Amino acid sequence: MAEGAWVAMNPCSKRHVTPTSCYTGAMPGLDLNLLATLDVLLSEGSVAKAAQRLQLSASAMSRALARLREATGDPLLVRAGRGLVPTPRALELRDRVRQVVDDAEAVLRPALKLDLSALARSFTLRCSEGFVETFGPALIARAAAEAPGVRLHFLPKPDKDSTPLRDGTVDLETGVIGSAMGPEIRTLGLFVDRHVGVVRAGHPLSKATITPARYAAGPHVVASRRGLETGGVDELLHGLGLARDVRVTVGGFAPAIALARNTELVATVPERHTRALCEGMCVFALPFELPAFTVSMFWHPRLEADPAHRWLRSLVHDVCGADASSGTKSG
Repeated sequence: MAEGAWVAMNPCSKRHVTPTSCYTGAMPGLDLNLLATLDVLLSEGSVAKAAQRLQLSASAMSRALARLREATGDPLLVRAGRGLVPTPRALELRDRVRQVVDDAEAVLRPALKLDLSALARSFTLRCSEGFVETFGPALIARAAAEAPGVRLHFLPKPDKDSTPLRDGTVDLETGVIGSAMGPEIRTLGLFVDRHVGVVRAGHPLSKATITPARYAAGPHVVASRRGLETGGVDELLHGLGLARDVRVTVGGFAPAIALARNTELVATVPERHTRALCEGMCVFALPFELPAFTVSMFWHPRLEADPAHRWLRSLVHDVCGADASSGTKSG
């Protein structure tokens, strides 16, 4: 048979008749599945038994052994009578390969049931001040009771950028879905909220029926991260031929409520989101229809299957769901 024909059938044999061994080159694009195959081959010391154990044909196992020989630069198993014996390199690799395969199986094995009593972990939540004031105490109490080793860190939320979720500096975030949020971010609704008006106890608006005109005429404080004086409320009032008398703008609902508590200012804020901040004040339904909105929690998909993070999400969901609406208050 011509040498070229023999090379086409068995290129490795061609290398045997040259000064360069066929076991010298590292195999590009190594298939890590070969580690499991190598583990079984070294354990069984037989191509036929390894093939049976892995439910492969003898020819497929022989091809795998050839690939392993080329990848390791060693024959690994050599003929000795009717059987195969491991080379010194194979004996050196055997325990190491077994450990690597065990570690890989452990990585891919489903997580064991979470032991909350032994969980020691810190979670960072990015929320508005109103959310922390309203839901923080119940979250802290539940976490302490169920997982005393857990620590909660609340960060302010100056914007709706989802970068902190992507880079891992924040584990969970709450708020209203915005256009700046990345498409990969996971979301789950917590509760539906609505805007209400809030004034100090004894304020003139607390003593008579509130009409759109009376609401608009009062001096207003507007909460806006961007410092804007107008928004959806003003668009709606404009359709009624009215305009708010905006005297002050602040960066969040908490300072707006604090100012309304001690002045004649009228603040318009989310009802459930700021309930704790409005204790002792007059909270009233707006005298016009403003669309309700959903407050949600957000997280990055890399934490989707993490048992501890799933517990945290369940905790936040339960606490917000248990916060039954108590309705609006009169002055």
